[in-house]
Amino acid sequence: MTQTKSLSIRSYRARRRQCSRRPPLRLTPYAWAKLLHLRDLGVTEVGGFGVSRPSDLLLVEDVHLVRQKCTPMTVKLDDPSVADYFDEEVDRGRTPAEFARIWIHTHPGDSPYPSCTDEETFDRCFGAADWAIMFIVARGGQTYARLRISAGPGGEMVLPVEIDFQRSFPAADPAAWEAEYLRTVSVEQEPSRNSPLAKFYDQMPPWADDYIRGLSDCGLESGPADLPPDLFGERCDA
Repeated sequence: MTQTKSLSIRSYRARRRQCSRRPPLRLTPYAWAKLLHLRDLGVTEVGGFGVSRPSDLLLVEDVHLVRQKCTPMTVKLDDPSVADYFDEEVDRGRTPAEFARIWIHTHPGDSPYPSCTDEETFDRCFGAADWAIMFIVARGGQTYARLRISAGPGGEMVLPVEIDFQRSFPAADPAAWEAEYLRTVSVEQEPSRNSPLAKFYDQMPPWADDYIRGLSDCGLESGPADLPPDLFGERCDA
């Protein structure tokens, strides 16, 4: 009787652990290599979209950039370029779930955690979507991924991030990646240089970048305008 009870408890705990597992956000080696290459081509943030397929929406197979203006603390995507990207993907037969639900951007510092502006952008631009993911990779390789579900009762969870080496993937193409970067990324003047902290900036240690990022994103410094609320147009609601 005691042995049967012990087995039942172990089985219950095993089922509970299985049910509580969070699904990972996975990247193919190609997508991961491209993302790191794009991150390291400049000193600013870089933003884009993860591209997946209907049969496996949490497997990022490619990272797509659109035209954008970037600083070490912000990314501002170009509205017409986003609209063109949506049209091109729809023409290929893809749905927004495959190309517009995983928002990816980089942080030039060591912290992958979202800033105030990141949270506001995620709320404003993806709040109407039935689900969306904010994925951030920092300079040192640290990652942060959060799934938000708006359908039904809704909810959020932080996801583990994995590189899926079991999937087939094309060969790396750094030349094409750099061409995409140069075609889409425009570097703006760093807003921190115009702040009251400017004269101290050059004397600050490397970790101060994240501190200044927090000041700027939380409204304690002047910075570039936020992303427009209609950035993704009506297609985001699809």
